[in-house]
Amino acid sequence: MSFSPAFFAVRERVRNWGRWGPDDRLGTLNLIDDTAVARAASLVRTGRRVSCALDLKHEGGVQIGQMHGRINPLHAMVKIDSPDLGDPDGRGLVPHFSDDIVTMPLQAATHWDGLSHVSYEHTLYNGVSVDTVTAVGGATVLGIENVRWLTGRGVLLDVPAARGVERLPSDCEITGADLDDAARFGGVQMRPGDIVLLRTGRMQVFREMGAAEYVTGPDRDGTSPGPGLEAVEWFHGHDVAAVANDTYIFEAFPGPSWDDALAVHCLHVVDMGLTQGQNWDLEELSAACAEVGRYEFLLAANPEPFVGGCGSPVNPVVIF
Repeated sequence: MSFSPAFFAVRERVRNWGRWGPDDRLGTLNLIDDTAVARAASLVRTGRRVSCALDLKHEGGVQIGQMHGRINPLHAMVKIDSPDLGDPDGRGLVPHFSDDIVTMPLQAATHWDGLSHVSYEHTLYNGVSVDTVTAVGGATVLGIENVRWLTGRGVLLDVPAARGVERLPSDCEITGADLDDAARFGGVQMRPGDIVLLRTGRMQVFREMGAAEYVTGPDRDGTSPGPGLEAVEWFHGHDVAAVANDTYIFEAFPGPSWDDALAVHCLHVVDMGLTQGQNWDLEELSAACAEVGRYEFLLAANPEPFVGGCGSPVNPVVIF
C-alpha cells in the first residue's frame, strides 16, 4: 500500500518541518503565543463552563479491542480506610486513607495524540527518527511532556448544525467548504493559533447505541465521518494550532480511496506537527454555543505530562 499522488501533493504544501527550528518539539502549538492566550482570556464573560470529556471507565468505555493494546481503564483499590499513622482497632481519631491505582492506555477515552503517536517512512514530525521511540523510554524526543499547556481560543465548527442536521452520515468527508460554512454559521473569524473543535455528531451514536456502533459505525461497516485531505489544507492555511473532534478515528475513514486511509493522521501529526484529539464529547458544547449565540471561547485542555508518552487523556473545559 502506498499513498496516492494527491497525498504527496498536499504534503508539499503543508509540511512544517523546520518552520520553528530544527529542534522544535511543539509543532503548530507554537502558534499559541502570549497574545493569543490573552485574547482568548478576554472571551470569558459569564464563567459558564462545559466539559468535553468522556468518563474514564472500564465498563462501557469507547475501547472495544479494535486496536491492539488499547483497553478501557482498569481501576483498583490499594487501600480502603487505612490507618497509615497506626490505629489497629479503628477507634482512634487519626486520619485514615483510601488510595487507588489505574492501568490504561493514554488514548483510552478523550485524549490528545502527541507528535510521537504517528510515523511514516520511519519518521516522526520535523524529521525525527522513529528510533527515538523505544520500548523502555517511550518517546524520548517528542514525548507529550513537551506540551506543558494547551490553553487558548477555542472555536466550535459545528458542521451538522450548519447543514441543519443532527449528525453527519458515517461516510461523510468534511471538506474545506464545509469548514467555511461552519465558521460562517457560528459567526467565527478564524485567527492563527485557534484550537478547533470539529463536531460531526458521531457522539450521539455512542450515547444511543454504545461503543461498538460508535467505533465501527451504526451499521458496523467500519466507516467514520471526519476531515479529508482538503480539510488538512484548510487547517494549514488558517494556522490552526490543534484540532479535536467527536469520533474514534478522527478522519474520514476509509475516505474516497483505501490508498489514503489514515492519510490525515500522517499529514497532521508527522508533516504539520498538528496536535489532534479524539473522542471529545461536543454535544453539550453544541447546545451551549447555540444558546449563548457564540462559537468562540476560552479552552483549557492541558495534557498530563507523561514523560515519553505518545498521547494523554484530557478533560477539556470550555469557559464562556
